[in-house]
Amino acid sequence: MSFNLSTPLNTALLVYILYQAQRIFFPPNQIPEQTPSEFKSAYSWMPKLHPPTLLFTTFTPKTLEPYNGKDGGRILLAIDGTVFDVTAGRNFYGPEGMYGNFAGRDASRGMAKQSFDREMLTDVDKPLDKLQDLSPEEIENMRGWFEHFSSKYIVCGRLVENDAI
Repeated sequence: MSFNLSTPLNTALLVYILYQAQRIFFPPNQIPEQTPSEFKSAYSWMPKLHPPTLLFTTFTPKTLEPYNGKDGGRILLAIDGTVFDVTAGRNFYGPEGMYGNFAGRDASRGMAKQSFDREMLTDVDKPLDKLQDLSPEEIENMRGWFEHFSSKYIVCGRLVENDAI
């Protein structure tokens, strides 16, 4: 049996086989020098280094409170029982940020009422705010903030009552 290069199909197959052999014997560089540009557009911020991993954890208001960023560490906040790592938004949620009072706290009521006042926060020694007095519009506001945080920040835990763990 002989290989006839006079037909276009045989020529195309030979070129394809040679191309695949070249990729096997001379693979492309596997470690890119920079972040590919197609990934940069997916981020609203590009960290210099990835922060240390924070495992999904169950928090209480008391155990969430230390994550307020005042020591330069992680900044967490909760919305509707879900805890988000908002450390990447330190300019907003850090001690000097305009929403800094929500750091280390349950921000559900404040997000629902579109108010960033300290009166929106429940004391960490008291039971979680059940949000029963919120209007449907306020619930929808809170859900909108939840969706925004879900698409921008890492979910790192859930918030439960102080005596639950």
